[in-house]
Amino acid sequence: MNPTTTATRVALVIGGSGGIGRTAAERLARDGMAIAVHYAGNKTKADDAVAAITQSGGRAIALAGDVSDEAAMSAVFDATEAEFGGVDVVVNTAGVMVLGTVAGFDLDALDRMHRTNIRGTFVVNQQAARRVRAGGAVINFSSSVTKLAFPGYAPYAASKGAVDAITLVLARELRGRDVTVNAVAPGPTATELFLDGKDEATIENLSKVTPLERLGTPADVAETVAFLAGPARWVNGQVVYVNGGAI
Repeated sequence: MNPTTTATRVALVIGGSGGIGRTAAERLARDGMAIAVHYAGNKTKADDAVAAITQSGGRAIALAGDVSDEAAMSAVFDATEAEFGGVDVVVNTAGVMVLGTVAGFDLDALDRMHRTNIRGTFVVNQQAARRVRAGGAVINFSSSVTKLAFPGYAPYAASKGAVDAITLVLARELRGRDVTVNAVAPGPTATELFLDGKDEATIENLSKVTPLERLGTPADVAETVAFLAGPARWVNGQVVYVNGGAI
């Protein structure tokens, strides 16, 4: 492992222990960034992600915290800065998805989902706005379902519409800071979160939504994260749809 220096860029990946988050963390590590892998509750998965990065010659730590808790997330940013010297990239992949119709949806479930997806995004972005160094990037996670309008997705899509709004406004609030703020909006992607509760017929139908006639993969999405985190300095205040042409 190479020691972190002042020239090393540092990425904090919220929800980096699994799915798209872990793949993005490993992809950014391959670009030479030091990685803070945030997790909510599964320490084993986070430690596995850290081990994968360090075994490949990178540097990483695991940090726990509730994204909706401002004190917990402040502590996560503090620990990242203490270990690596600062924060250059924040990738917020943390989110929950509960499906159901508007007419029949449980409002307690709505509140729980929105606490993570909306309040959590706001809390993470608030810390990022205060701490990300010049030349850095904030990358939120939206969803293509805000445009696809699949039945049963209204509660989830509503939460991701809020992510879009936070992203677009924060990009403008950080005028003069040399920090980009964008959102990645994946389409149907083969993650545990997406596949949970879906039968084979549903998955097959969803794979046909795109002209490429397949589901996306976490690696497909991670490439866009790496682009926004690194060379894409002229992409700012955008929602980037990563869905194989579904919309």
